[in-house]
Amino acid sequence: MLELSRLARIRTEILAGLTVSLALVPEAVAFAFVAGVEPLVGLYAAFMIGFITSLTGGRPGMISGATGSLAVVMVALVRDNGVDFLFITVILMGIIQMAIGLLKLGNLIRMVSYPVMFGFVNGLAIVIFLAQLESFKAEGADGSHSWLPMGEMGIMLALVGLTMAVIYLLPRVTKVFPAALAGILVVSALVIFAGIPTITVGDISSISGGLPLFRIPDVPFNMETVRIILPFALILAGIGLIESLLTLNLIDGMTETKGQKNRECISQGAANVVTGFFGGMGGCAMIGQSIINIKSGARWRLSGIVAALFLLAFILFGSSLIERIPIAALVGVMFVVVIGTM
Repeated sequence: MLELSRLARIRTEILAGLTVSLALVPEAVAFAFVAGVEPLVGLYAAFMIGFITSLTGGRPGMISGATGSLAVVMVALVRDNGVDFLFITVILMGIIQMAIGLLKLGNLIRMVSYPVMFGFVNGLAIVIFLAQLESFKAEGADGSHSWLPMGEMGIMLALVGLTMAVIYLLPRVTKVFPAALAGILVVSALVIFAGIPTITVGDISSISGGLPLFRIPDVPFNMETVRIILPFALILAGIGLIESLLTLNLIDGMTETKGQKNRECISQGAANVVTGFFGGMGGCAMIGQSIINIKSGARWRLSGIVAALFLLAFILFGSSLIERIPIAALVGVMFVVVIGTM
């Protein structure tokens, strides 16, 4: 009986990881565009940070990857100095985060009051919601973005609504299969087999690529470089740890368990150091994907590790399949996350 229970838990973790990995793809691509870098730079970050923090972090079940809060800071650095300066900045950012963890400063997050915590969670819910609205827009010939035509908008809204309906209704029938994954699969099958014209992951960008390769960032190693990257590294390190530790607190409350804050700081830092050397844009904990993971039943480290490995498999082998997933299905999942987060 115990063995059957363990197998059921492993199945739940794997399915939750698959669900999260599908939701990570458009987010990583979108945040890469925000930062002004190639899509693979965001996808590599999502894979490496997700894998390392799931393996070594202080909060089992929490998902990390490329995030919008960091991307909006990175854009100025990339625009003015180039992508290699971003990579060396991410490395320094990681070193600072590791130092904070080693100095046991992660516990200072306890000083954050409940009103601030509520404001943080609701603020992130609003940010996630607003980010999804871009999926309802089309780019014009002049580069401007406008709302989709009425027919396309109607299809998009109907598919989003169907995804949300599956997610809400399936648990009333069975809780064996993650509702979010079921929503994605049902809507994807409908679009593919019925030939419904709608925006897919492949319409945003190709996610095909190879393994990330080790490379020392091509920047001059002098005081001028330090002057440029240090302010960005300090800001990114602070934002990354605040978002990660507040998300850790949120997951603690949802699961009624206790994560290790200083261990998470060290893990986030180590992940960013590695990511910088392998061409990733850096990142931190992701509240949306973490909630998807927890609500899918995940409680172990396995789900995050599986999500990262699935993401790598998508890049290496499965891009042609993943690129056929309608964006509406992923938007529907994120709208459910927004409602749950609020």
